[in-house]
Order: sequence, then structure tokens, then C-alpha cells
Amino acid sequence: MDERHGRTRLLAVMCVAMLIVSLDQYIVVVALPDIGRALGYSAHTLQLVVSVYAIASSGFLLLGGRAADLVGRRRMLVAGLALYAVASFAGGVAATPVHQLAGRVGQGLGGALVFPATLAIVTTSFREGRERNRALSAWGAAGAAGLVVGALAGGVLTRSFGWPSVFFVNVPLALGTLIVALAVVPHDPRIDRTRPFDLAGALAVTITVTAVVWTLVQGPELGWTSAVVLVPALLAVLAAAAFVAIERRSRDPLVPRALWANRFVRLGTLLAFLFMATFGSLLYFVSIYLQNVLGYDALRTGLGFIAPTAVVVAASALAGPLSTRVGLRATCLGALAVGAVGAALLGLTMTADARYVELLPGLVAVGVGDGTLFTAMFIAASTGVAPERQGVGSAVVSTGSGLGAAVGLAVLVLLADPGSDVVGDEAVRVATADGIRLAVFAIAAGIATTAGLLVAFFPREHATVPAALPACGPSAGLVGTVDRPETTGD
Repeated sequence: MDERHGRTRLLAVMCVAMLIVSLDQYIVVVALPDIGRALGYSAHTLQLVVSVYAIASSGFLLLGGRAADLVGRRRMLVAGLALYAVASFAGGVAATPVHQLAGRVGQGLGGALVFPATLAIVTTSFREGRERNRALSAWGAAGAAGLVVGALAGGVLTRSFGWPSVFFVNVPLALGTLIVALAVVPHDPRIDRTRPFDLAGALAVTITVTAVVWTLVQGPELGWTSAVVLVPALLAVLAAAAFVAIERRSRDPLVPRALWANRFVRLGTLLAFLFMATFGSLLYFVSIYLQNVLGYDALRTGLGFIAPTAVVVAASALAGPLSTRVGLRATCLGALAVGAVGAALLGLTMTADARYVELLPGLVAVGVGDGTLFTAMFIAASTGVAPERQGVGSAVVSTGSGLGAAVGLAVLVLLADPGSDVVGDEAVRVATADGIRLAVFAIAAGIATTAGLLVAFFPREHATVPAALPACGPSAGLVGTVDRPETTGD
């Protein structure tokens, strides 16, 4: 009984930590107009408030995952939460764009430590199969809800207390979670100094991912031929080549080849990439639509996310038991089907003169697909992975999601751009609605394409999670589910 209660408390702390990291991806979106006016951002630099967080968090995830495996998950969780609290305070008191962007980078780095640590703690604390699926349902519900709650909280806080509150709210949340984590999370074992950190490989992949995300985020704004875009793109290619060379020579590579031999890891990474490129990008366009087309203020925009939030939380909580009962593949396909229909409905209804109630069917359907798939893709990514590799395994799939968010927004923002030749407030409003509808239809097509890829590359016999396994690590009982259990070697 005490052990069960202890693990329940542990899971609760991991869910809160996950919620904190997730909500900050969108909590500043509805506050951007106020932030821009207060600190003097230009129309071009304002989007950096969102993008530098994504760049920093995506670029350092693999480094954070490696550190969690080698240095200790509890240590990385505590360090990440402390950095997150300090950086959030810095963002709230910033008087210039430079100071605030530095704070956002710090938040991203803190998130890159917290995210893989929480997932690795959950996956190594619960038995693979039904038990872990239920735990990941709770963890996934917190993460998926955080993406939507961020928009809701951002609107309420901005309206009630001003834009600095969207930063300050993270300080007591992060510090409170840190204090509880010190009491609840078991102490890490002594650092295993026989395994090298592979610092060269970690730095190479960090530079690669950071440069790729920067290129994709800034390309639409600055132009793909700009030196500020081309130089990082070239740097990404060179760093990627260096990473491959380093990993081939390493006796303990950052991303073991056996990890990629696991079909579930590949499935989870693919789903994470496409999830953030589609479902993740949709939240951005819904927020912009409510404000710039329907004329909602920050508070009304935030309140508009109440219904989707409830649906996302419920769907995430049910995704684990559903995956156990009907199989991971069927769960993912069902989520993708419902999500594609929901996105298509939104595309049809998001006209310049639509009412919020007309958007609800689409928002609810998207919420079902969003919450279900978010949990399911992390169940996939942790299946058959050795306990000592869960940190880097978590980071691999998380990096996939960060890259997906960058690629998705880079493409979709171009589609949604109304163009500079539109003149007049009403004409701009209508053109903005038309552009957003085009982007949402593209998202629906992307979700449908994801379902097609799942059917084509992950046949039924390779995408079914067993109901229970005898241990937390890989098992010989995975006959017909993965090619072979992942080992600690290459």
C-alpha cells in the first residue's frame, strides 16, 4: 500500500512538472500584443518571444536526456525546475526585448532538462504494459492539457494582472514542484563514471537541432536567402555530419543504434514530429483567428479554450487504457481519424463572420484526437527501451516534436500569410481568415497523411502494446511487437 501511494505521489509530481513545461509553449501567445507594446518589439522581432523558447528547448533535449541517464533524473529535474523559475522571473521583470529573450532561452533550457527527466522517471517507475500505460495517460493528460491551458491562462492572466504575470506564474509553480520533488522523488544512484558523457556528440547534435529550428523559424520572416538564415542552415549540415562521425566512433553513443532498431521508438518519433506539425500548430492559428479575425481580447481568447482543454484532458486520460484494450495502432488511427475530421470542420467554419459556437464541433473533435495521440505516441516511444536508456529515448521523441513544431509553423505561416498588398482593415481581416482556413485545411490533410504513413510503415503486428510485461525493461514476451528487445549496447 505504501509503495503504491508513494508511486502515486511521484506520478502527481511528474504530472505537475510536465504541465508547467507544456503550458509555457503557448501561455505567452495571447499576451504577445501587450508584450510588444510594452517593451517596444517590432512586428518582426515579436515572434521571437515564442520561437527562441522552441529553439532552446528543442536544441538541448538530447543533451538533457543524456544527462538524465548518466547524471541522474532527480538531479536534472531539480536543476531544470530551478533554472525555469529563475528564467521566468527574469522574463517578467525584463525592460527590454534582449533581456526578455534571454529569459525565454533560459526557460527553454530548463524545459529541456525537465521534460526528458519526468518521462524517464515515469517510464522506469511503472511496469511496461497496462501499468505504465495508465501512468502515461495521467502524464500525457497533463502535457496535452498544458498546451491548451497555456492559452487559457495567458488570456486570463494578461487581462487581470498584465503581461508580466504570464512569466511570474511559473516561479511559484516551479519552486513549489521542486520542493515537493526533493521529498518525493527517490535519490539517484551514484554517477556511473564508467560510461562517457559523449560531450562531443551531445554538442554536435545540440548545434544541429538548434540551427535547424532557427532556420525553419526565421526563414519565413527573414527570407530563405538571407545570410542570417543560410549560415545557420550550413552550420546545421556541418554539425550533423560531425555528429554522425562522432557517433560511429563512440563506444557508448548518445543515440544507440539499438534504440533505432526498436520499431516503437521510430513510431513514437514519427508521430511526435507530425503531431506537433499539425495538432500543435493548430492551437497557434486558433488563437490568432479568435483575436485578429473575430476581435476577441486576451481574456475572451483564453476562455475560448476552456472546452478544448476539458476534451484534451479527458482524451489523454483515456488513451492509456484504450491502448491496452484495443492496441496502440488502433488507438493512434482512431485519434488521427477524429482529429482530421475535426480540423476539416474547423477549416469549413473559420470564416470572417463565424460565431464561436460554430467552431465547437471542430474544436471538440480536434481535442479528442490531440489528447489521445499525445499520450499514445509517448507510450510507443517508451516501449521496449532499457531503463538506463529511457532518458535519451524520451529526448529523441521530444526532439522530434520540437522539430515538427518548427517545420509545421514554418510551412503553415507561409500558407496563412494574407500578403502585403491587402489594404483596409476589413479586407485584411477577411484575408487573414482565408489564410488561416487554408492553413487549417493543410493541417487536416497532414493529419490524414499521418494516418496513411502509420498504416503503410507500421503494420498491425508491429504496433500492438501488450497488456502487461513482467518487468520495467524490455522483455522476451514482446514476440511480434518489436524486432528485438533493446539492449544497452550499440
